[in-house]
Amino acid sequence: MGKQVSNQKSNKSMQTKLVNLQNKLYLTCSRTGNCCFGKVIYLNPWELFHLAKEKKITPREFRDLYSDFGGIRLKFDGKVGYKGLQACSQYVPNFGCDVHMGRPLACRLYPLGRQIQNEKVEYMYQGDNFPCLDLCPEVVNLEQLPVGDYLNDQKTASFEKAQDAYLELMQNIADIAFELLLETGLAASGDKKTLRIWRKMGSELPEMLAKRIGQEWLDCLMIPDISEESPIAFVSEHNNLILTKAQEAFGAIQTHQELHEASVLMMGVALHLARGLGANPKELSELWIDIAKNNGAKE
Repeated sequence: MGKQVSNQKSNKSMQTKLVNLQNKLYLTCSRTGNCCFGKVIYLNPWELFHLAKEKKITPREFRDLYSDFGGIRLKFDGKVGYKGLQACSQYVPNFGCDVHMGRPLACRLYPLGRQIQNEKVEYMYQGDNFPCLDLCPEVVNLEQLPVGDYLNDQKTASFEKAQDAYLELMQNIADIAFELLLETGLAASGDKKTLRIWRKMGSELPEMLAKRIGQEWLDCLMIPDISEESPIAFVSEHNNLILTKAQEAFGAIQTHQELHEASVLMMGVALHLARGLGANPKELSELWIDIAKNNGAKE
């Protein structure tokens, strides 16, 4: 029902410059750790699973100890360091990343961002100057690397596959919300409050949206009981778990109020996952509201 959206594991508030895989950039790391301070790193469930595995604890333990908002954002509550900023919770002074082999895509890509436009993957960096020249000016004395070689060295491929598969899963969850609104008679009944709450959720703070979703659905979303190593198999099994849970929860509901509450819940889950994927919940909610209106829903 909904339109597939692009994602970007970076903040789009400043100007970005696109790069191709052949561009040579200052991507040889000087290992100063400056990029481990003061960042915002969002997580998808597969990344959380691998962080926990590298930490040798359960995904639930990692989520509860080291993430915010039910697991979608990595905590940066470590010691104050570079420019007075706090370190990532996984940064160990004089050592580096404690979960380096399981680090998320945003860390593997840095200082690059990634997005999909018209089904084409694009890489970019922010600002007029290459970020590493400000963070670590000593990199000018190190070898420049082609972007493609850097991505291979960082082993981003499986993490990119997981990211893209979760974009599709996010859309599948949103489609459940559409079905509950449009294919059950709820929209035809004259309901106007469902889209109003969809819109409200798009602008809610992540802690408020997490509270609205509730612990049971947060657990299902972020710490599924899956042990698959393949990103595609992991996300496929996760998709099946969510669909099964939705069918069990909503298969017998009948009243318009129950349908409204179910549609709101599933849209909230989709928007919460969207934030963890680097998408903009407000823009997504507006897009999905327009689609619902074009299919007969009212606000």
